[in-house]
Amino acid sequence: MVSIKDIAKLADVSVSTVSRVLNEQEHVSIEKRTRVLQAIKQTGYVPNRAARDMVSKRTTTIGVVMPETFNMFQRQLFSMVAHHLEQFSYYTSFYFSSTDLQGERACLNRLKADRLDGIILLHEIMIPEFQTYLEANAIPTVLATFSRKDWQATSITISEEDAALTAVNHLISLGHRKIGFIGGEKYGFASVRLEGYKRALKDAGIDFDEQLVVQAQTYTMEEGAVATRTLIDRATPFTALFAITDELALGAIRALADRGLSVPDDVSVVGFDDIELASYSVPRLTTIRQPIPEMGQMAVALLYSLLTGSSRTPLSISLPTTFIERESTARLV
Repeated sequence: MVSIKDIAKLADVSVSTVSRVLNEQEHVSIEKRTRVLQAIKQTGYVPNRAARDMVSKRTTTIGVVMPETFNMFQRQLFSMVAHHLEQFSYYTSFYFSSTDLQGERACLNRLKADRLDGIILLHEIMIPEFQTYLEANAIPTVLATFSRKDWQATSITISEEDAALTAVNHLISLGHRKIGFIGGEKYGFASVRLEGYKRALKDAGIDFDEQLVVQAQTYTMEEGAVATRTLIDRATPFTALFAITDELALGAIRALADRGLSVPDDVSVVGFDDIELASYSVPRLTTIRQPIPEMGQMAVALLYSLLTGSSRTPLSISLPTTFIERESTARLV
């Protein structure tokens, strides 16, 4: 069995240096740290977690909060977060929350029962008790994909309204003026993306029509199909559709096809997120790309800086989005 002494010998450093690297302590040169990490990788050495935690007074465990029914965007983001936590030698504990307040309280109670070094929230939590608990216990926290004015925590977001504005402006530039909207009533991002839709219409001199707006119950493909059928049944003509998630958009394409409507010949469709499936759908989906890899990497890096004390001031970071034009949109003829 490989021991810490074997790692020290292979890396040509002292045992105390290996210990400092394992416990993410500072005062180790980049060269020595690299040699130690290479030796650990080469030998497959696994440190005694219990012993390390007793010495460091830490658990080396990070809690990641996700919705109970997470979508593809959140799944991809979680995958990036878990990967980078592993690179920092952290263990990951998952906490799933349903979308109702009772489910959020149950999630908080499960979280309270564990000793955690830090928290990454990949899901907007509505109950104030969550924030109160994390702040009262000084648990380093990163809010990934949302922020709160009253919550002094490090956050990573995008400009939701501007991104939605870009999506709808694309449809307007193609000559569309009857543009449907599929959104949702849960969570802050939905209302902000609706504001971007309204702003694009106003800037173009297009009247806002409530009959062209449908609020889905969740953000799944199934709900996207349901919402689109509702929109069609209202008999208010539309030639384009903006959905606030790719899954809603993909469900919309399915529902349109079921009703004998072609995308983009009859209806142009734009989504939001650029999940992996967006580039494999038929037609391939025009969408707003969120920087998922960068979000995941940055969430972990920022939490690590809070845990090691290299950063104590909460940061609010807004990452850029990218408009991706594919085959689901076309000029109105």
